[in-house]
Parts: sequence; structure tokens; C-alpha cells
Amino acid sequence: MNTPAHMLLGAALFGRGGEGRLLWAAVLGALAPDASLYLMAGVSLFVLAVPPQVVFDQLYFSETWQTVFAVDNSVFLWGGLLGLAVWRRWHLGIAFAGAGLLHLALDFPLHAGDGRPHFWPLSDWVFDAPVSYWDSTHHATWVAPVTVMICVVAYVTIWRKRVAPLALAGFGLLLATELWVMRQWLVFF
Repeated sequence: MNTPAHMLLGAALFGRGGEGRLLWAAVLGALAPDASLYLMAGVSLFVLAVPPQVVFDQLYFSETWQTVFAVDNSVFLWGGLLGLAVWRRWHLGIAFAGAGLLHLALDFPLHAGDGRPHFWPLSDWVFDAPVSYWDSTHHATWVAPVTVMICVVAYVTIWRKRVAPLALAGFGLLLATELWVMRQWLVFF
């Protein structure tokens, strides 16, 4: 799934009651597994002027980048964080880690050829899903409409929590971004 979709779903499911701090903990937890990709790709593309083909066809699959992805996409690390948060009854941590684990659970079956090693440190194995959220040669034309419908339901769920108008506008921007990115994936890939 695209990161905006993860953020909408994380907020809808773990931003209990639309309370500001819990809502933002869920949004940040949903974003966290992709944060390293944005940081490394952003620096490579905009600071180091590395061509996009090199970033996404070579660096993305390099041992260095995959090692970083293994850490921030580890089911064991996220599960440990959630377990600790539940044990300590730390609601912000539960929202953060729960949204992060949801992100991993949704990524696992939707990354055909570009998955992450979710079982680090026990294994570097990467599941090559038969379905992709972005690649139409792996059924993205079927996945995309379902993803969009789920995102719309997530947005309505957030709206029903009566979040602040500015936050609701931000979630609306996430929804619009998801719709635009999904269109781009399907047109170009």
C-alpha cells in the first residue's frame, strides 16, 4: 500500500476517539516503516542528484538499504514494542506500534518483487507476493480500487470521530494524495 493509505488506516483503527495525541501517534506509527525509504530516497534524489532509475532499481535493492528496511519493518521489533506498550498500559505506544504492525501486515501480501525482510533478525527472507499494490502485471488493477474504497471508509471513520477541522483537512489531503498516486501507478506501471 502507499504510505497515505497506511496513515489513513492507522488513524482510523488506532486513533481512538479522534483524540489528538492518540490520533497523531497512530499516524506516525503508520508512517514509521516507510520513513527510512523517504529519507534515503530523498537524500539520494534531491541532495546527491542520483537518477531515479538508480535509486529505485539499484539502491532500493542494495544490501545496505535492505538492511535498514529489515530493521524498520521487523515484525518482531514492532511486536515487542506493542507488547511493551500493552504491558505498561501506554496508550500512545499502543496506537503507534499497532499502526506500525498494521502497516507491515498490509505490506506483506502486496509487495510483488519489492518486499521487505519482515522477519529480521531471525531471517532475511523476503516474501515475494503474487499481488502488488502498484504493479499492474501483478494485479494492481484489481487491488487499487479495493484500496481506494478502504481509504474512503477510513476517511469517513476519521470524520465520524469528530476530529478538529484542520486535522480532517489533513486527512482529506492524504486521501486525495492516495487517489492521485494510485492513478499514477496504474497509468505508468
